[in-house]
Amino acid sequence: MDLPVAPPAFDATTGPRPRHRADLGADIGAGCGLVFLELITLVSIFGLWFLSGFNLDPAKTVHADSLWGYLVAAGGVGVFAIAASAIAARAGAVVTVVSQGIMATLILLIVFGGATAQSHQDRSCRDMPSAAGCNG
Repeated sequence: MDLPVAPPAFDATTGPRPRHRADLGADIGAGCGLVFLELITLVSIFGLWFLSGFNLDPAKTVHADSLWGYLVAAGGVGVFAIAASAIAARAGAVVTVVSQGIMATLILLIVFGGATAQSHQDRSCRDMPSAAGCNG
C-alpha cells in the first residue's frame, strides 16, 4: 500500500548558507566587556586632557592642551569599535554588533562635538590672542 509522502519541512541548516548565531552568553559577555574597555579608554584619554590643564600652584597660570590630539586617540577607539562590530557581525554575535554600533555612534558624537568646540576655541584665540584660555 502506498501512503502519501509529506513534503520536507523547512530546514535552515541546508541551502546556500546555513544561518548560525554565536552563543548568547558569550555574545553578551563580549559585548559588555568591549564596552567596558572602551569606556575605560575614553575616560583615560579625556582624563589626561583634563590633567594637562590642572596645577595646584596658585601663582602659575596653566592652560589645557589642545584637544586635537586627544580627539584623534578617541577616534582610534571609534575605529576599533567599528572593526569589532564588523567581526561580531561575521560571527553572528548580534548583541555585540548592537553594542559596538552604539559605542561607535557615541564616540562619533564626542569627536565631532570636541572638534567643534576646539575649532571655536582656536578661532577665538586667533581673533583675540589675549582672550581667556589662550596661551598668548
